[in-house]
Amino acid sequence: MNLTNQLSKIPSKLPEDSRIWIYQANRSFTEKEIKEINLQLEHFYLQWQVHGEPVSGWAGIFFNQFILFIADESKNSISGCSIDSTVSLLKSLERQYQIQLFDRMTLTFLVKDKVEMLPFSQLSYALEKGYIQVDTLIFNNLITKLADLKDSWVIPLNESWAKQHIELT
Repeated sequence: MNLTNQLSKIPSKLPEDSRIWIYQANRSFTEKEIKEINLQLEHFYLQWQVHGEPVSGWAGIFFNQFILFIADESKNSISGCSIDSTVSLLKSLERQYQIQLFDRMTLTFLVKDKVEMLPFSQLSYALEKGYIQVDTLIFNNLITKLADLKDSWVIPLNESWAKQHIELT
């Protein structure tokens, strides 16, 4: 389950400067949930609009745990109600599947091609005990452009925003 395979899901028609939003679930989705959620995401993005105009966009599940929304903003900027509609869908998914998608205090790492989660408050402890190292890959869910998925989404911990909260040795 490597990044290149995951990125191959994204339609090539979307330009590199498309805007993205990344939401991580507090657990992996089952195969059945992935199928059901992907159907809901497809239904959503095929009808996604901004000010009555269709959004050229896409949404999908990555690494069985992340939901990504992608929108080409070359014709219409995504704002207000069009963003609210994604949040509404996500809140609905949270209720349907008993998941959390808005917890920003949990870090997600890629360890041996497996997604591992860690509460932010335990980051220093995990480093100290050797559960993770400074070069362990972390998901940088703060990126905002499609082009950044390839180079900046999965990066070593010591190159991430989280490095300012730990002592690097």
